[in-house]
Amino acid sequence: MKMGRITRRSFVAAGSVAALAGSTQFGVRAQVRGANERLRIGVAGLNGRGKSHIEGWLSQDNVELAWVIDPDEKVLGRTLELIQQKYPQAARPKATADVRRALEDKTLDAISVATPNHWHSLITIWAAQAGKHVYVEKPMSHDVMEGRVCVEAQRKYGVVIQHGTQRRSDARLAGLHQAIHAGKFGKLKIAYGYCCKPRGSIGGKSPSDPPTHLDWNLWRGPAIVDLYHDNYVHYNWHWFWKTGNGDLNNQGTHQLDVARWAIDPDQTHPVRVMAIGGRFAWNDQGETPNTMFAVAEYPNGQMVFFNVRNVNYDGYQRQVENEYYFEDGGRIVRGKYYAPGDKEGVDVDVPPGNVTPGGNWASFVAACRAGDPSLANGNVHDAHYACVLGHLMNNSYRLGERVPFNLRAGRFGDNADAAEHFQRLHAIMADGVGLPEDGNFYTVGPWLEFDPQTERHVGEHAQAANRLLQDPHRRGFEVPDPRKV
Repeated sequence: MKMGRITRRSFVAAGSVAALAGSTQFGVRAQVRGANERLRIGVAGLNGRGKSHIEGWLSQDNVELAWVIDPDEKVLGRTLELIQQKYPQAARPKATADVRRALEDKTLDAISVATPNHWHSLITIWAAQAGKHVYVEKPMSHDVMEGRVCVEAQRKYGVVIQHGTQRRSDARLAGLHQAIHAGKFGKLKIAYGYCCKPRGSIGGKSPSDPPTHLDWNLWRGPAIVDLYHDNYVHYNWHWFWKTGNGDLNNQGTHQLDVARWAIDPDQTHPVRVMAIGGRFAWNDQGETPNTMFAVAEYPNGQMVFFNVRNVNYDGYQRQVENEYYFEDGGRIVRGKYYAPGDKEGVDVDVPPGNVTPGGNWASFVAACRAGDPSLANGNVHDAHYACVLGHLMNNSYRLGERVPFNLRAGRFGDNADAAEHFQRLHAIMADGVGLPEDGNFYTVGPWLEFDPQTERHVGEHAQAANRLLQDPHRRGFEVPDPRKV
Protein backbone atom coordinates (compact mmCIF):
# COMPACT_ATOMS: atom_id res chain seq x y z
CA MET A 1 0.00 0.00 0.00
CA LYS A 2 1.35 3.43 -0.90
CA MET A 3 0.02 6.38 1.00
CA GLY A 4 0.62 10.04 0.19
CA ARG A 5 2.15 12.05 3.01
CA ILE A 6 -0.86 14.39 3.19
CA THR A 7 -3.21 11.45 3.73
CA ARG A 8 -1.39 10.36 6.88
CA ARG A 9 -0.11 13.59 8.37
CA SER A 10 -2.68 16.29 7.78
CA PHE A 11 -6.06 14.59 7.60
CA VAL A 12 -7.16 15.85 11.02
CA ALA A 13 -6.48 19.50 10.28
CA ALA A 14 -7.75 19.35 6.74
CA GLY A 15 -10.91 17.50 7.68
CA SER A 16 -11.09 16.21 4.13
CA VAL A 17 -10.18 12.56 4.31
CA ALA A 18 -13.80 11.51 4.06
CA ALA A 19 -13.95 13.20 0.70
CA LEU A 20 -11.42 10.79 -0.80
CA ALA A 21 -13.42 9.12 -3.51
CA GLY A 22 -13.55 5.86 -5.39
CA SER A 23 -12.85 2.22 -4.70
CA THR A 24 -9.48 0.97 -3.43
CA GLN A 25 -7.91 -2.36 -2.58
CA PHE A 26 -10.08 -2.11 0.55
CA GLY A 27 -13.38 -2.15 -1.34
CA VAL A 28 -16.34 0.20 -1.05
CA ARG A 29 -16.02 2.92 1.58
CA ALA A 30 -17.76 2.28 4.89
CA GLN A 31 -20.22 4.81 6.26
CA VAL A 32 -18.57 8.03 7.43
CA ARG A 33 -19.44 8.86 11.03
CA GLY A 34 -18.31 12.46 11.20
CA ALA A 35 -15.57 13.98 13.33
CA ASN A 36 -17.92 15.08 16.11
CA GLU A 37 -20.17 12.05 16.22
CA ARG A 38 -19.85 9.65 19.15
CA LEU A 39 -18.25 6.32 18.24
CA ARG A 40 -19.79 3.35 20.06
CA ILE A 41 -17.45 0.37 20.55
CA GLY A 42 -17.87 -3.08 22.09
CA VAL A 43 -15.01 -5.11 23.56
CA ALA A 44 -15.09 -8.91 23.21
CA GLY A 45 -12.78 -10.78 25.57
CA LEU A 46 -12.16 -9.06 28.89
CA ASN A 47 -9.07 -10.70 30.36
CA GLY A 48 -5.52 -9.51 29.74
CA ARG A 49 -5.55 -7.41 26.59
CA GLY A 50 -9.27 -6.81 26.92
CA LYS A 51 -8.61 -4.58 29.92
CA SER A 52 -6.12 -2.61 27.81
CA HIS A 53 -8.73 -2.24 25.08
CA ILE A 54 -11.23 -0.80 27.53
CA GLU A 55 -8.67 1.70 28.84
CA GLY A 56 -7.61 2.55 25.30
CA TRP A 57 -11.10 3.33 24.04
CA LEU A 58 -12.16 5.23 27.13
CA SER A 59 -9.05 7.41 26.82
CA GLN A 60 -10.31 8.71 23.46
CA ASP A 61 -12.53 11.73 23.06
CA ASN A 62 -16.16 11.12 22.22
CA VAL A 63 -15.88 7.32 22.29
CA GLU A 64 -18.42 5.27 24.22
CA LEU A 65 -17.85 1.76 25.50
CA ALA A 66 -21.24 0.36 24.51
CA TRP A 67 -20.83 -3.38 25.11
CA VAL A 68 -18.58 -5.73 27.09
CA ILE A 69 -18.63 -9.36 25.99
CA ASP A 70 -17.23 -12.48 27.65
CA PRO A 71 -18.50 -16.05 28.16
CA ASP A 72 -17.32 -16.00 31.79
CA GLU A 73 -19.93 -14.47 34.12
CA LYS A 74 -17.34 -13.70 36.79
CA VAL A 75 -15.14 -11.86 34.32
CA LEU A 76 -18.12 -9.87 33.08
CA GLY A 77 -19.07 -8.90 36.60
CA ARG A 78 -15.52 -7.87 37.56
CA THR A 79 -15.24 -5.80 34.41
CA LEU A 80 -18.44 -3.89 35.05
CA GLU A 81 -17.31 -3.15 38.60
CA LEU A 82 -13.90 -1.97 37.36
CA ILE A 83 -15.47 0.36 34.81
CA GLN A 84 -17.81 1.83 37.39
CA GLN A 85 -14.93 2.42 39.84
CA LYS A 86 -12.31 3.68 37.40
CA TYR A 87 -14.55 5.54 34.96
CA PRO A 88 -17.51 6.80 37.02
CA GLN A 89 -18.47 9.36 34.37
CA ALA A 90 -18.63 6.78 31.58
CA ALA A 91 -21.96 5.35 30.48
CA ARG A 92 -22.52 1.85 31.82
CA PRO A 93 -22.05 -0.61 28.93
CA LYS A 94 -24.38 -3.46 28.18
CA ALA A 95 -23.01 -6.91 28.96
CA THR A 96 -23.44 -10.24 27.20
CA ALA A 97 -21.77 -13.63 26.88
CA ASP A 98 -22.52 -13.88 23.15
CA VAL A 99 -20.91 -11.44 20.71
CA ARG A 100 -23.75 -11.97 18.25
CA ARG A 101 -26.12 -10.13 20.56
CA ALA A 102 -23.89 -7.05 20.51
CA LEU A 103 -23.49 -7.23 16.73
CA GLU A 104 -27.28 -7.07 16.39
CA ASP A 105 -27.19 -3.58 17.95
CA LYS A 106 -27.67 -1.24 15.00
CA THR A 107 -26.19 1.66 16.98
CA LEU A 108 -22.91 -0.17 17.57
CA ASP A 109 -20.15 1.17 15.30
CA ALA A 110 -17.19 -1.11 16.03
CA ILE A 111 -16.08 -4.24 17.82
CA SER A 112 -12.74 -4.70 19.54
CA VAL A 113 -11.54 -8.32 19.71
CA ALA A 114 -9.35 -9.56 22.56
CA THR A 115 -10.62 -13.14 22.79
CA PRO A 116 -8.54 -16.33 22.45
CA ASN A 117 -7.02 -16.70 18.98
CA HIS A 118 -9.49 -19.24 17.66
CA TRP A 119 -12.25 -16.60 17.85
CA HIS A 120 -10.39 -13.68 16.22
CA SER A 121 -11.32 -14.26 12.59
CA LEU A 122 -14.91 -15.37 13.09
CA ILE A 123 -15.78 -12.28 15.12
CA THR A 124 -13.98 -10.11 12.56
CA ILE A 125 -16.00 -11.68 9.75
CA TRP A 126 -19.33 -11.51 11.57
CA ALA A 127 -18.66 -7.87 12.46
CA ALA A 128 -17.81 -6.95 8.87
CA GLN A 129 -20.99 -8.63 7.67
CA ALA A 130 -22.92 -6.55 10.21
CA GLY A 131 -21.25 -3.36 8.96
CA LYS A 132 -19.12 -2.88 12.08
CA HIS A 133 -15.50 -1.73 12.07
CA VAL A 134 -13.04 -4.09 13.76
CA TYR A 135 -9.95 -3.71 15.93
CA VAL A 136 -8.64 -7.26 16.26
CA GLU A 137 -5.80 -8.46 18.45
CA LYS A 138 -2.91 -10.35 16.97
CA PRO A 139 -2.97 -12.75 15.33
CA MET A 140 -5.94 -11.75 13.19
CA SER A 141 -6.29 -15.35 12.05
CA HIS A 142 -5.82 -18.74 13.62
CA ASP A 143 -4.97 -20.32 10.26
CA VAL A 144 -4.24 -19.27 6.69
CA MET A 145 -7.76 -19.64 5.28
CA GLU A 146 -9.35 -17.64 8.08
CA GLY A 147 -7.09 -14.73 7.19
CA ARG A 148 -8.09 -14.91 3.54
CA VAL A 149 -11.77 -14.76 4.53
CA CYS A 150 -11.09 -11.68 6.66
CA VAL A 151 -9.48 -10.00 3.66
CA GLU A 152 -12.47 -10.83 1.48
CA ALA A 153 -14.93 -9.68 4.15
CA GLN A 154 -13.18 -6.33 4.41
CA ARG A 155 -13.11 -5.97 0.64
CA LYS A 156 -16.82 -6.73 0.33
CA TYR A 157 -18.18 -4.68 3.24
CA GLY A 158 -15.69 -1.79 3.24
CA VAL A 159 -15.24 -1.63 7.01
CA VAL A 160 -12.07 -0.62 8.80
CA ILE A 161 -10.05 -3.58 10.09
CA GLN A 162 -7.01 -2.71 12.19
CA HIS A 163 -4.61 -5.31 13.59
CA GLY A 164 -3.42 -5.07 17.19
CA THR A 165 0.22 -4.69 16.15
CA GLN A 166 1.00 -1.42 17.88
CA ARG A 167 4.41 -1.01 16.26
CA ARG A 168 2.58 -0.12 13.05
CA SER A 169 1.77 3.18 14.77
CA ASP A 170 5.46 3.97 15.42
CA ALA A 171 6.55 6.73 13.01
CA ARG A 172 10.22 6.05 13.74
CA LEU A 173 9.87 2.42 12.74
CA ALA A 174 7.87 3.38 9.67
CA GLY A 175 10.67 5.78 8.74
CA LEU A 176 13.29 3.06 9.15
CA HIS A 177 11.40 0.74 6.84
CA GLN A 178 10.88 3.47 4.27
CA ALA A 179 14.65 4.06 4.36
CA ILE A 180 15.33 0.33 3.96
CA HIS A 181 12.94 0.14 1.01
CA ALA A 182 14.66 3.16 -0.55
CA GLY A 183 18.04 1.40 -0.32
CA LYS A 184 19.65 3.70 2.24
CA PHE A 185 21.57 0.79 3.79
CA GLY A 186 21.91 -1.31 0.64
CA LYS A 187 19.79 -4.28 -0.39
CA LEU A 188 18.06 -6.04 2.51
CA LYS A 189 18.95 -9.73 2.71
CA ILE A 190 17.44 -10.94 6.01
CA ALA A 191 14.81 -9.43 8.31
CA TYR A 192 15.16 -11.16 11.68
CA GLY A 193 12.60 -11.28 14.48
CA TYR A 194 13.02 -12.50 18.05
CA CYS A 195 10.37 -13.58 20.54
CA CYS A 196 12.62 -14.54 23.42
CA LYS A 197 10.88 -13.91 26.73
CA PRO A 198 11.03 -16.26 29.71
CA ARG A 199 8.03 -18.42 30.42
CA GLY A 200 7.47 -21.51 32.52
CA SER A 201 5.82 -24.90 32.56
CA ILE A 202 2.02 -25.03 32.64
CA GLY A 203 2.04 -28.49 34.20
CA GLY A 204 -0.84 -30.81 33.50
CA LYS A 205 -4.54 -30.48 34.18
CA SER A 206 -6.98 -33.37 34.06
CA PRO A 207 -10.24 -33.15 32.12
CA SER A 208 -13.14 -31.96 34.24
CA ASP A 209 -16.51 -30.30 34.01
CA PRO A 210 -16.24 -26.62 33.08
CA PRO A 211 -17.01 -24.18 35.90
CA THR A 212 -20.64 -23.16 36.12
CA HIS A 213 -19.83 -19.49 35.54
CA LEU A 214 -18.24 -20.29 32.14
CA ASP A 215 -20.32 -20.79 29.00
CA TRP A 216 -18.14 -23.59 27.63
CA ASN A 217 -20.05 -23.72 24.34
CA LEU A 218 -19.36 -20.05 23.64
CA TRP A 219 -15.78 -20.19 24.88
CA ARG A 220 -15.00 -22.97 22.41
CA GLY A 221 -16.89 -21.34 19.56
CA PRO A 222 -15.34 -22.62 16.31
CA ALA A 223 -12.65 -24.76 17.99
CA ILE A 224 -13.31 -28.50 18.07
CA VAL A 225 -12.29 -29.09 21.68
CA ASP A 226 -14.25 -31.81 23.42
CA LEU A 227 -12.97 -31.93 26.98
CA TYR A 228 -12.48 -28.99 29.30
CA HIS A 229 -9.41 -28.65 31.53
CA ASP A 230 -8.18 -25.73 33.59
CA ASN A 231 -5.16 -25.07 31.38
CA TYR A 232 -7.43 -23.58 28.72
CA VAL A 233 -8.96 -20.82 30.81
CA HIS A 234 -7.89 -18.05 30.86
CA TYR A 235 -4.40 -17.85 29.33
CA ASN A 236 -2.72 -21.17 28.63
CA TRP A 237 -4.93 -21.83 25.61
CA HIS A 238 -2.02 -20.14 23.76
CA TRP A 239 -0.02 -23.37 23.97
CA PHE A 240 -2.54 -25.72 22.32
CA TRP A 241 -2.89 -25.90 18.54
CA LYS A 242 -6.71 -25.88 18.42
CA THR A 243 -6.97 -22.61 20.35
CA GLY A 244 -3.57 -20.91 20.10
CA ASN A 245 -0.54 -20.55 17.87
CA GLY A 246 2.36 -20.73 20.32
CA ASP A 247 4.59 -17.77 21.06
CA LEU A 248 5.60 -17.52 17.40
CA ASN A 249 2.16 -16.11 16.56
CA ASN A 250 1.43 -14.75 20.01
CA GLN A 251 4.00 -12.17 21.17
CA GLY A 252 5.96 -13.08 18.05
CA THR A 253 3.29 -11.71 15.72
CA HIS A 254 4.53 -8.20 16.53
CA GLN A 255 8.08 -9.04 15.51
CA LEU A 256 6.97 -11.15 12.53
CA ASP A 257 4.98 -8.19 11.27
CA VAL A 258 7.95 -5.85 11.68
CA ALA A 259 10.21 -8.31 9.85
CA ARG A 260 7.81 -8.70 6.94
CA TRP A 261 7.28 -4.92 6.85
CA ALA A 262 10.98 -4.56 6.01
CA ILE A 263 10.76 -6.92 3.02
CA ASP A 264 10.27 -5.20 -0.34
CA PRO A 265 6.70 -3.84 -0.52
CA ASP A 266 5.79 -5.82 -3.64
CA GLN A 267 6.27 -9.13 -1.79
CA THR A 268 3.26 -10.79 -0.14
CA HIS A 269 3.86 -14.36 1.02
CA PRO A 270 7.02 -16.48 1.13
CA VAL A 271 7.59 -19.28 -1.35
CA ARG A 272 9.53 -21.57 1.03
CA VAL A 273 9.52 -22.04 4.80
CA MET A 274 10.97 -24.43 7.36
CA ALA A 275 11.22 -24.60 11.13
CA ILE A 276 13.16 -26.52 13.77
CA GLY A 277 12.57 -26.52 17.50
CA GLY A 278 11.00 -28.32 20.42
CA ARG A 279 9.26 -28.07 23.76
CA PHE A 280 12.14 -28.58 26.13
CA ALA A 281 12.62 -28.91 29.89
CA TRP A 282 9.06 -28.27 31.01
CA ASN A 283 7.50 -31.76 30.77
CA ASP A 284 3.98 -30.34 30.61
CA GLN A 285 0.86 -30.85 28.50
CA GLY A 286 1.44 -27.87 26.22
CA GLU A 287 1.75 -28.66 22.53
CA THR A 288 3.43 -25.66 20.91
CA PRO A 289 7.23 -25.24 20.86
CA ASN A 290 9.02 -23.16 23.47
CA THR A 291 12.12 -23.07 21.27
CA MET A 292 12.16 -22.51 17.52
CA PHE A 293 14.27 -21.27 14.67
CA ALA A 294 12.43 -20.69 11.38
CA VAL A 295 13.32 -19.49 7.90
CA ALA A 296 11.09 -18.07 5.17
CA GLU A 297 12.24 -17.14 1.67
CA TYR A 298 10.33 -14.68 -0.55
CA PRO A 299 10.09 -14.73 -4.37
CA ASN A 300 12.75 -12.00 -4.64
CA GLY A 301 15.22 -13.98 -2.52
CA GLN A 302 14.85 -11.91 0.66
CA MET A 303 14.42 -13.91 3.85
CA VAL A 304 12.79 -13.68 7.25
CA PHE A 305 14.45 -15.51 10.14
CA PHE A 306 12.62 -16.00 13.41
CA ASN A 307 13.73 -17.15 16.84
CA VAL A 308 11.48 -18.24 19.73
CA ARG A 309 13.25 -18.95 23.01
CA ASN A 310 11.13 -19.18 26.18
CA VAL A 311 13.03 -21.55 28.49
CA ASN A 312 14.48 -19.57 31.39
CA TYR A 313 17.99 -20.09 32.83
CA ASP A 314 20.68 -18.15 34.70
CA GLY A 315 21.91 -15.41 32.40
CA TYR A 316 18.85 -15.52 30.13
CA GLN A 317 18.91 -12.77 27.50
CA ARG A 318 15.45 -11.40 26.84
CA GLN A 319 15.06 -10.43 23.18
CA VAL A 320 11.79 -9.11 21.82
CA GLU A 321 13.21 -7.18 18.91
CA ASN A 322 14.18 -7.09 15.24
CA GLU A 323 17.44 -7.05 13.33
CA TYR A 324 18.22 -6.33 9.68
CA TYR A 325 21.05 -7.82 7.59
CA PHE A 326 22.09 -6.45 4.21
CA GLU A 327 23.70 -8.07 1.19
CA ASP A 328 26.96 -6.12 1.56
CA GLY A 329 27.48 -7.38 5.12
CA GLY A 330 26.02 -4.35 6.90
CA ARG A 331 23.46 -4.82 9.64
CA ILE A 332 21.12 -2.93 11.98
CA VAL A 333 21.06 -4.27 15.53
CA ARG A 334 19.45 -2.51 18.51
CA GLY A 335 19.18 0.84 16.84
CA LYS A 336 22.72 0.96 15.45
CA TYR A 337 23.88 0.50 11.88
CA TYR A 338 27.11 -1.47 11.45
CA ALA A 339 28.78 -1.05 8.08
CA PRO A 340 30.74 -4.07 6.81
CA GLY A 341 33.70 -4.56 9.14
CA ASP A 342 32.55 -1.88 11.61
CA LYS A 343 32.43 -3.08 15.24
CA GLU A 344 31.33 0.21 16.81
CA GLY A 345 28.25 1.12 14.80
CA VAL A 346 26.42 4.43 14.52
CA ASP A 347 22.94 5.36 15.69
CA VAL A 348 20.34 4.96 12.96
CA ASP A 349 18.99 8.40 12.08
CA VAL A 350 16.11 8.52 9.62
CA PRO A 351 13.13 10.90 9.28
CA PRO A 352 9.79 9.84 10.80
CA GLY A 353 7.71 7.69 8.49
CA ASN A 354 4.18 7.72 7.24
CA VAL A 355 1.59 6.66 9.86
CA THR A 356 -1.81 7.86 10.97
CA PRO A 357 -0.94 9.85 14.10
CA GLY A 358 -2.17 9.34 17.65
CA GLY A 359 -1.11 5.75 18.34
CA ASN A 360 -3.02 2.54 17.76
CA TRP A 361 -6.25 3.55 19.52
CA ALA A 362 -6.53 7.04 18.03
CA SER A 363 -5.63 5.89 14.53
CA PHE A 364 -8.43 3.32 14.57
CA VAL A 365 -10.93 5.90 15.80
CA ALA A 366 -9.81 8.31 13.08
CA ALA A 367 -10.12 5.64 10.39
CA CYS A 368 -13.64 4.75 11.58
CA ARG A 369 -14.77 8.37 11.66
CA ALA A 370 -13.35 8.93 8.18
CA GLY A 371 -14.78 5.66 6.87
CA ASP A 372 -11.33 5.04 5.36
CA PRO A 373 -9.80 1.57 5.90
CA SER A 374 -6.46 2.74 4.50
CA LEU A 375 -5.93 4.95 7.57
CA ALA A 376 -5.64 1.92 9.85
CA ASN A 377 -2.10 1.43 11.14
CA GLY A 378 -1.79 -2.26 10.37
CA ASN A 379 -4.66 -2.91 7.96
CA VAL A 380 -6.21 -6.21 6.99
CA HIS A 381 -3.59 -6.87 4.29
CA ASP A 382 -0.66 -6.18 6.62
CA ALA A 383 -2.30 -8.46 9.19
CA HIS A 384 -2.87 -11.28 6.74
CA TYR A 385 0.65 -11.33 5.33
CA ALA A 386 2.25 -11.28 8.79
CA CYS A 387 -0.03 -13.94 10.25
CA VAL A 388 0.38 -16.29 7.28
CA LEU A 389 4.14 -16.04 7.65
CA GLY A 390 3.82 -17.37 11.20
CA HIS A 391 1.23 -19.99 10.29
CA LEU A 392 3.48 -21.45 7.60
CA MET A 393 6.44 -21.63 9.97
CA ASN A 394 4.27 -23.36 12.58
CA ASN A 395 2.94 -25.77 9.97
CA SER A 396 6.44 -26.84 9.01
CA TYR A 397 7.16 -27.56 12.66
CA ARG A 398 3.89 -29.49 13.02
CA LEU A 399 4.87 -31.73 10.12
CA GLY A 400 8.37 -32.30 11.50
CA GLU A 401 10.17 -35.43 12.61
CA ARG A 402 12.17 -35.99 15.78
CA VAL A 403 15.94 -36.09 15.43
CA PRO A 404 18.74 -36.13 18.03
CA PHE A 405 19.46 -32.86 19.84
CA ASN A 406 22.65 -31.72 18.14
CA LEU A 407 23.91 -29.27 15.52
CA ARG A 408 23.47 -31.81 12.73
CA ALA A 409 19.70 -31.42 13.18
CA GLY A 410 19.74 -28.13 11.27
CA ARG A 411 18.96 -28.90 7.62
CA PHE A 412 19.41 -25.63 5.77
CA GLY A 413 21.12 -26.79 2.59
CA ASP A 414 23.65 -24.19 1.47
CA ASN A 415 22.08 -21.40 3.57
CA ALA A 416 25.13 -20.47 5.66
CA ASP A 417 23.29 -17.60 7.38
CA ALA A 418 20.57 -19.91 8.66
CA ALA A 419 23.12 -22.44 9.84
CA GLU A 420 25.03 -19.73 11.74
CA HIS A 421 21.96 -18.41 13.54
CA PHE A 422 20.73 -21.90 14.39
CA GLN A 423 24.16 -22.64 15.82
CA ARG A 424 23.76 -19.67 18.17
CA LEU A 425 20.38 -20.93 19.34
CA HIS A 426 21.67 -24.47 19.85
CA ALA A 427 24.60 -23.20 21.93
CA ILE A 428 22.18 -21.35 24.22
CA MET A 429 19.99 -24.41 24.70
CA ALA A 430 22.90 -26.83 25.16
CA ASP A 431 25.25 -24.67 27.23
CA GLY A 432 22.93 -22.07 28.78
CA VAL A 433 19.84 -24.15 29.55
CA GLY A 434 22.04 -27.21 29.96
CA LEU A 435 20.12 -29.66 27.79
CA PRO A 436 22.11 -32.85 27.21
CA GLU A 437 22.04 -34.53 23.82
CA ASP A 438 20.96 -37.78 25.42
CA GLY A 439 17.21 -37.82 25.95
CA ASN A 440 16.44 -34.60 24.07
CA PHE A 441 15.23 -34.22 20.50
CA TYR A 442 14.61 -31.50 17.97
CA THR A 443 11.53 -31.53 15.80
CA VAL A 444 12.75 -30.73 12.29
CA GLY A 445 10.11 -29.54 9.88
CA PRO A 446 10.31 -30.06 6.12
CA TRP A 447 10.86 -27.26 3.63
CA LEU A 448 7.33 -26.34 2.56
CA GLU A 449 6.75 -24.69 -0.81
CA PHE A 450 3.94 -22.13 -1.04
CA ASP A 451 2.24 -20.35 -3.92
CA PRO A 452 1.57 -16.72 -2.89
CA GLN A 453 -1.13 -16.30 -5.55
CA THR A 454 -3.30 -19.29 -4.69
CA GLU A 455 -2.28 -19.41 -1.01
CA ARG A 456 -1.81 -23.15 -1.35
CA HIS A 457 1.16 -25.42 -0.83
CA VAL A 458 2.83 -27.04 -3.80
CA GLY A 459 5.64 -29.54 -4.10
CA GLU A 460 6.66 -32.60 -2.14
CA HIS A 461 4.76 -32.02 1.11
CA ALA A 462 1.76 -30.21 -0.35
CA GLN A 463 -0.93 -32.73 0.58
CA ALA A 464 -0.08 -32.81 4.29
CA ALA A 465 0.66 -29.09 4.48
CA ASN A 466 -2.57 -28.04 2.77
CA ARG A 467 -4.56 -29.93 5.40
CA LEU A 468 -3.18 -27.47 7.96
CA LEU A 469 -4.32 -24.37 6.06
CA GLN A 470 -7.77 -24.46 7.68
CA ASP A 471 -8.97 -26.00 10.91
CA PRO A 472 -12.33 -27.77 10.99
CA HIS A 473 -15.01 -25.83 12.86
CA ARG A 474 -17.83 -26.69 15.22
CA ARG A 475 -21.35 -26.61 13.86
CA GLY A 476 -22.86 -23.15 14.17
CA PHE A 477 -19.46 -21.46 14.29
CA GLU A 478 -18.20 -22.16 10.77
CA VAL A 479 -15.96 -19.64 9.03
CA PRO A 480 -17.59 -19.07 5.62
CA ASP A 481 -16.05 -19.83 2.27
CA PRO A 482 -14.11 -16.74 1.08
CA ARG A 483 -16.21 -16.67 -2.10
CA LYS A 484 -19.41 -16.51 -0.08
CA VAL A 485 -18.48 -14.17 2.74
